[in-house]
Amino acid sequence: MKPWYEQSFGSDYMLVYKHRDWENANEEARKMIAWLKLPEDAQMLDIGCGMGRHALALAGFGYSVTGIDLSQTLLEEARKHDEKGLVNWRQGDMRELPFEPGSFDCTVNLFTSFGYFSLEEDNVNVLRQIAKVLRKNGSFLIDFLNPAYVEKTLVPSSDRVDEEEGIHIQEFRSVKNGWVQKEITVTELKNQANKRQYLERVRLFPLAWFERNLADAGLVLEQLYGDYDGCEYEATDSPRMIMTGRSK
Repeated sequence: MKPWYEQSFGSDYMLVYKHRDWENANEEARKMIAWLKLPEDAQMLDIGCGMGRHALALAGFGYSVTGIDLSQTLLEEARKHDEKGLVNWRQGDMRELPFEPGSFDCTVNLFTSFGYFSLEEDNVNVLRQIAKVLRKNGSFLIDFLNPAYVEKTLVPSSDRVDEEEGIHIQEFRSVKNGWVQKEITVTELKNQANKRQYLERVRLFPLAWFERNLADAGLVLEQLYGDYDGCEYEATDSPRMIMTGRSK
């Protein structure tokens, strides 16, 4: 059986998350650029770029951007939005990035595109890969969920109908054995027997895990934000852990 991340990031994923805002991506990219203090000619890598919202926004600010994702389906959608061919889209696994050492000035890993793997070593290796592809003193940004906030605010279930797409979407969320997971059922309105089910799972890594493993990978954590408004991180109340720093 394929792992969940090879099954879930397909055409239904684009329907379940079609509400994600492309306009917000531009403002978030603007803030990332300020936090990372990037040179004008910086070469950037978006790891787990998905449908390409942020890769395209960053490219729109004039940077040389490569977006990499495991899902060919999401990459095809990204290419559709990239009418001017601004981004170099690549298919690949974040545990083994297909780039030479020191290829990039900056890497970004956004909206919890991390913590997917059952083996601890696989998740740690993503950090090692980030360090590998960065040039000396290159910058990184990892945007991860805040486990304490997730556990405190988790909405157990949601139910919605998308008349335009002709689907009914049910989502059930839970925290189990150090993972937050979401079970998703997509049902065709015109054919109730046509149901497709998916599972999404992310390890609830606390800040201390990142501090330890970033250092071991040769990455220096310099700044921590609690959300894209730039607020200071608070252990129980911040929605996110947005970590920025540099390679040694």
